[in-house]
Amino acid sequence: MPLSAVIVDDEQLARDELAFLLKSVDDVNVVAQGKNGVDAINLIREFNPDLVFLDVQMPGLDGFGVIKKLLDKKIPLPKIVFATAFDQYAVKAFEVNAVDYLLKPFDKKRVAQSVQKARAKIETSGTSSEKLETLVRMLESQKPQASKVLLKSAGRLFLISQKDICYASIEDGVISVMTTGPNGMEGQSNCRTLEELLDSLDPNLFWRAHRSYLVNINRIKEVVPWFKSSYQLRMDDKKQTEIPVSRAQTKRLRELFGL
Repeated sequence: MPLSAVIVDDEQLARDELAFLLKSVDDVNVVAQGKNGVDAINLIREFNPDLVFLDVQMPGLDGFGVIKKLLDKKIPLPKIVFATAFDQYAVKAFEVNAVDYLLKPFDKKRVAQSVQKARAKIETSGTSSEKLETLVRMLESQKPQASKVLLKSAGRLFLISQKDICYASIEDGVISVMTTGPNGMEGQSNCRTLEELLDSLDPNLFWRAHRSYLVNINRIKEVVPWFKSSYQLRMDDKKQTEIPVSRAQTKRLRELFGL
């Protein structure tokens, strides 16, 4: 039986190269390609592939974040081959946990070996989800949380400290981020969804108050009672923007501030 495969990498050239090399491997059918972590989750859910070639380092939701999301959402895990430029420590971790990896740039023989390993694991039931989860948690703990966020404003690219972000909102698929302070600015994130942006931020600092808004908890200036036991948040930006709290998040608001 041919193996169905999905390729996910934020670099078009890397996707093209891997797809080309897989054509020379017998009984592998590339059914879809994606360019970020959100694509990966959606394609795995849609196609239920046997094998996924997953880039580790992607903006927003990275390769390890994808695995965590799949585990959290109870989506059946395909066999994963990580594409990585990580150091030898991480590579050893892959080997010890019997998860295969490809180092960039890709090598034709090595790609074929990865497919063989995946096929053998499928036939013998292979690596357990628990083992893969342990690996992901371990490597995540080695990776420092990104402290800067890239924003585009007036045709320029700015690196903004997370603590200076006041809130983010989404409208018509565009994510706007407002910063605080006397030089507060508004810029656009290159993330496609608020979920993707939230995955790149400190979970102890940022909260999804509404389906269209993320807020920095430390930048909430005032909690304003609103209609029918609902609330709005007055933020600490120049405009003192008021952000709605969804009914689903009202309980979380009360927990945060002891209302």
